[in-house]
Amino acid sequence: MAQHDILINWSPQETRVAVIEQGAVQEVHIERALERGLVGNIYAGRVQRVLPGMQSAFVDIGLERTAFLHVADLMPQIQQRFGAGRGEGGEPRGAPPPIERQVFEGQTLLVQVLKDPIGSKGARLTTQVSIAGRLLVFLPYDEHVGVSQKIPNPQREVLRQRLQALVGEGGGGFILRTNAEDASDEELADDIAYLRKTWARIRERANTAAPPALLYEELTLVQRVLRDLATPATRSIQVDAREQFAALQAFAAEFTPQVADRLQLYRGERPIFEPYQVDEEIQKALGRRVDLKSGGYLVIDQTEALTTIDVNTGAFVGARNFDDTVFRTNLEAAQAIARQLRLRNLGGIVIIDFIDMAREEHREAVLSELRKQLARDRVKTMVGGFSALGLVEMTRKRTRESLAQMLTEPCPACDGRGRVRTARTVCYDILREILREARAFNPREFRIIASPAVIERFLDEESQHLAGLSDFIGKPISLQSESAMTQEQYDIVLL
Repeated sequence: MAQHDILINWSPQETRVAVIEQGAVQEVHIERALERGLVGNIYAGRVQRVLPGMQSAFVDIGLERTAFLHVADLMPQIQQRFGAGRGEGGEPRGAPPPIERQVFEGQTLLVQVLKDPIGSKGARLTTQVSIAGRLLVFLPYDEHVGVSQKIPNPQREVLRQRLQALVGEGGGGFILRTNAEDASDEELADDIAYLRKTWARIRERANTAAPPALLYEELTLVQRVLRDLATPATRSIQVDAREQFAALQAFAAEFTPQVADRLQLYRGERPIFEPYQVDEEIQKALGRRVDLKSGGYLVIDQTEALTTIDVNTGAFVGARNFDDTVFRTNLEAAQAIARQLRLRNLGGIVIIDFIDMAREEHREAVLSELRKQLARDRVKTMVGGFSALGLVEMTRKRTRESLAQMLTEPCPACDGRGRVRTARTVCYDILREILREARAFNPREFRIIASPAVIERFLDEESQHLAGLSDFIGKPISLQSESAMTQEQYDIVLL
């Protein structure tokens, strides 16, 4: 993997991370303080009420509303370790004993949040704790060693045997995640050590903290940089906030010592993102069009089902012949596409429409370049060949929301269609509606309130049609421009 730098721009309301490779922004990660959920957090909670009729209990974990724990989310073995006095069933797994035989009011439980509070409902809890690492998920109360079902069968058994050998006698179970399919034994061992150390810290706090108390908070984006993004190819990790730098140093010293020496406090006069024009790249990544240096361009459209990328030559005419022009444009496009997929975090099915190439060796060279560039992506990708229609189909694993989904929302003016009806179309909608209203009501006058573009059209090109309708219904029609209205919005007032 190519050498890269990681820049962390921190503010109380938002954390932004950019991965810089070969002088260009390759990835952007964003986390907002008000949008952080509680899922994954682990608490020492106190049982407030047990409801036998609902087979559930309400647990105080220090939030505004008590949290909800159903009997199906209880693991009896946990109660023996963290419960006290009566109510500890100790029954073997299978059909769970009634909740009133497992917990009691005032009991301390170690619980993890399954679902965030929504509206008037409190958080949903479980005692079946799991802790996610970069490559593995740790199950403290389970001895099972498993592998993600998404990994093909033959590889699954090999990976399971490798993982079992690495786990040893330390206790607890592990599940190997899909993104660990190609991980080395050293990387897996580092993740096992990190997860066991995290669990030891949680248990230590559980034995000393008075409930309700937060024992473990799902890592912030700044911490996940060290756990998930930092690799041996990382040259530096620069953060522009002194307090966060100190916190990262402490976290790295305990959990990820292999990257601690690469942490740096950014002291530049300009904002940390400015030298690499990160904000400008984010703004460009929200648009459909991506210009290539040669004069060609890409058009990227993200839909619910898939993403389409269309390659165009544009103004590129610099090569000696047309075939060479197309080939060079497609080669440059392959490099740009791989970068845009990472930058925009586009996942799922991707259909690429390269410019048609007559020569087979050109097609193979473009495919080879695309695969080479995608090999630098930390997210798993699969690329097919050219189809009979000249399209390239590929997939990229979905890991989180795309950049556009995180930073934008459907346009209220066009309801997310990306297009609005023309002023002329809206004029004709209004004329039809006035005709319907005139048949049902008998006002003194009709007044059209609409956007300036629609009103201007009525005063100019559509004035004859408006006058003709007024004569036909025998009522005056007045116009009122409203700048706050979008082109598709209008009101017809009966006076």
